[in-house]
Amino acid sequence: MNVEIDGARLHYVDRGSGPPVVLVHGLAGVLQNFTHSLTGALEGSFRVIGLDRPGAGFSVRRRGASAHLPAQAGVIARFIERLGIERPIVVGHSLGGAIALALALDHPQLARALALIAPLTQPQREVPPAFAGLKIPSARERALVAWTIAVPLSLLGARAALKQIFAPEDVPKDFLTAGGAWTGLRPWQFYSASTDMMASLEDMPNLVARYHELEVPVHVLYGSDDRVLDAQLHGEGLRAQIPAADVEIVSGGHMLPVTQPSLVAKWIERIAATA
Repeated sequence: MNVEIDGARLHYVDRGSGPPVVLVHGLAGVLQNFTHSLTGALEGSFRVIGLDRPGAGFSVRRRGASAHLPAQAGVIARFIERLGIERPIVVGHSLGGAIALALALDHPQLARALALIAPLTQPQREVPPAFAGLKIPSARERALVAWTIAVPLSLLGARAALKQIFAPEDVPKDFLTAGGAWTGLRPWQFYSASTDMMASLEDMPNLVARYHELEVPVHVLYGSDDRVLDAQLHGEGLRAQIPAADVEIVSGGHMLPVTQPSLVAKWIERIAATA
């Protein structure tokens, strides 16, 4: 299904019935990161709404639209309002966690609770190795790379990059197709992902400075062996800044929605029971 928000087409799925859950994927990710495993584990108990963020998957980012965290949060806020989703639990994975935090800060009335899986919560001095190729400050250079060498290089390095992102857990054999990884190997998605990264590097200090304003309950789930984002820095670090935040560290890596969907679904069920 598709809906137009602020001149951009957003692709989404809406499945199941029950308390609403909105799924926000991470950097260079797509909706299929969730539909691969997690939505099936949730839709028996929840109304599950997931979307491709602007510029990702089958969604389109309007030319000139901002990729900054507040702007992306604003798009998701209007998406929630357009679909009439009443105070959902907002699930954000990785960069999607930072966007969910921005949503809760700027639109606190829309979310019942935040369920953040391996979220980006702190400023990053260094880019995770799997995403180092996306760090291109110049928009002109970003476009040049996107429409020349990005796709061939991504094709060559896709499997190795996925191993880094999933480590120490295994990459599902069907993740390139059923998990949507192949959809990321397109020029415009590379450009969007690079733009997202550069915007997040700029925005995170301001986001952290506002954590004291949060009124929405925050729950965090992290894999102790995450090789993309450090669980201590981004999980325990958030708890130090938001003492009321519930932070749970489990055995696993960065891609818990794919590798451990039952565990994640039960965790979201517990959040729903207390929200």
